Amino acid sequence: LLEKFPYHILGRKDANGKLAMEYLMNNWTRKSKMLLQMTLQSWMLIRLERWCAKSWRTRMNPLVNDLLASYDEERRMTVFIEACSILKQFENVEATSILEMAVWKGKLKSGWRNDGTKRQALDRGECRCVCGSHVVIPNVVMFLDIHGPQRN
Repeated sequence: LLEKFPYHILGRKDANGKLAMEYLMNNWTRKSKMLLQMTLQSWMLIRLERWCAKSWRTRMNPLVNDLLASYDEERRMTVFIEACSILKQFENVEATSILEMAVWKGKLKSGWRNDGTKRQALDRGECRCVCGSHVVIPNVVMFLDIHGPQRN
């Protein structure tokens, strides 16, 4: 069930304004801890593993372990919010990487140069530089609510 469960559902609030995960964390029993562990494993850690993001998983593992080891309800919620925030950052990085590859592949397949002339064999490196991702990605990112580093 956890493998087929849509991940975005876990981020939605119910009519009471609570996340499904909050009910597990607020009603701390042995069974809820086991269910929470399985859910976090599937929702966060296995996803990062599938992305081959070892460093991201290494960063997320201690947070999940800390959340499960804590008996303080407030601490669990703080760690959960932090883990969700970090996962969201990882998802945004993954999304922009996939978008960049799609734009790059489109340019590679088209074979058109920026000046409008057709070229049979475009170099991969050249395609990456002239694919237009530097224009496309910032304009798409505006709608994804992804915030880059703050500048002074």
